[in-house]
This record gives sequence, C-alpha cells and structure tokens, in this order.
Amino acid sequence: MSDTLRNLDLNLLTVFATIMAECSVTRAGERLGLSQPATSGALARLREAFRDPLFIRTGRAFEPTARALALMERLGPALETLAEAVAPAVPFDPALDRRDFRIACQDDIAIPLLPRLMPVLGAEAPLCTLTVRRADWKTAPVQLEKAEVSIVLGFMADDLPANARRRVVVNGHFMVLRADAAPEPISLDDYCARPHVLVTPAGDLRGRADEALARIGRSRRVVLGLTDFALLPAVLAGTDLVATVPDFVAETLAAHGGLRIDPTPFDPPPAVISMAWRGATDGDPAERWLRGQIVALLRR
Repeated sequence: MSDTLRNLDLNLLTVFATIMAECSVTRAGERLGLSQPATSGALARLREAFRDPLFIRTGRAFEPTARALALMERLGPALETLAEAVAPAVPFDPALDRRDFRIACQDDIAIPLLPRLMPVLGAEAPLCTLTVRRADWKTAPVQLEKAEVSIVLGFMADDLPANARRRVVVNGHFMVLRADAAPEPISLDDYCARPHVLVTPAGDLRGRADEALARIGRSRRVVLGLTDFALLPAVLAGTDLVATVPDFVAETLAAHGGLRIDPTPFDPPPAVISMAWRGATDGDPAERWLRGQIVALLRR
C-alpha cells in the first residue's frame, strides 16, 4: 500500500464521490447524513490531500476540475466494487421482504412489462413496492451513475458507467400500427404516402425507419412527434395516420386500443432492448430476483 493511500482517510473518498454526483456540498451532506460544516471540512481535506481545488463555483454551478474528473473516472468503479465486496449477504425472501425496487425504462418497455410484472410482485413479493422512472438513451447512464435506480431498460448507447452490467433482453422488430379498416396489409407505396406519427424522446421528426427507407430510395412524411407511446391509440383513432413501433409495444397497444398491426413493407433495423444495472447490485439476491423476473416476462 502506498504512503499516499495509507495516510488518506478513505471516508473522504465517499464524500468526494457524493459531491461529484450531487454537484453540491449541501446536497451531498444531506445524502451522507453530515452537516454542511462537516462536509465542507471534508472537502477542504480532500483539496489538501490531492493538492487541487477539485470543485470550482462558477455562478450557481459547482463544477469539477480536470483533476476531479480524472479521479472519478478511476475511483467510481473502485468504490462500486468495494461496496459490493463489503455488503452483507442478506438472504432475500420475496414473501417477507419490504423494499422499494427502483427501475427506469422507456415507455415502450413499460407498456408491455408493467401489466405482467405487477401481478408477479403482488403474488410473490406482496410487501415490496416498485418505483418506475422514465429513461432514454441520454438519461440512463446518469440514472445508474447517481444510483437513482438499480436497473434501466431500453435502447442503450455505449456510454454506461464503467462498472455497469448489461444484457440484451428483447430482440424485436418493427411493426406498423393503424386504426383504419382497410383489409389488406399496408403496401410500401401506401406507407410512404400516408402521414406518420413518430414517438421521439429526442424531439426530432426523423427515426430509424427513415434511415431504412432512404437506403431503398424512399421516404415518408412525419406530421406528428410524440414522447409517449401510450398516446398512440387515441391519436390514430379515426385517421389515416400510421406509426412504426416495436412489436412488443404494438401487440399491447393493439390488444387494448382497437388498432391493427401490419408488417413493415420494407426491412427496418431490429428493435433491440437491453437491461443495464449497477455493478454494486450485481450479486444482491433481491436485485437478481427482480432482474430474473423481468427477463422471463419480457421473453414470453
């Protein structure tokens, strides 16, 4: 062990990581159960130990220095691993346990998952609760890094926290949703001629279907962008609008919203959904149980 590490109070590293997550000395102290003077004192000792200000106030913002960012890049995974190593092995009995599971997911996953998951929780873990937050590819890494949730479900980019685990849970495909009564499946010409609704968390009006159409020299006209798949049945009803959505959400919406499902008249990319979770919860019996239930329910 180096002299630097031997002489450093390792509790300060937890304070440092919490200030990084909260971007506030006050909020970090509240999260750690420390007074503001105690948290400020810990920050002063950190600054002395690392010979760097670590955080600089610019207006209302509390921004980390380059040294702080470099420290966190290596320290974050180490703290996750340490927390997992020293965590007590507490058995999980779903019938008796009382806890609030906290997950985040895109609503195209929430729509088919929650009607299946809640009966399982009610029957097997009746004293547990579930909190579900909205996630997308931009917010998922932050939600995991700040430990706001333990599991995220959705489309995943490659910028997850270094110690996060990930696995594919759905290999789906896109389908066309419509509310009209035309008996034949939608043709490519009809698809391109119809007005389209796009569910777009990013707020733009171009999606993955547009990229696939461009490859075959075709295009469509998106006239409405939404952030919520659950609005589609009401929006499509009584119109000639169509929406291109993953099969797992199309089936659920059609079953409850009186919609028709057609195959896409071209070859779109796959609809791949992943589950990511914090490395610190990888071996937790309760979290492993919940992840197993989610995987089983989404693969029905």
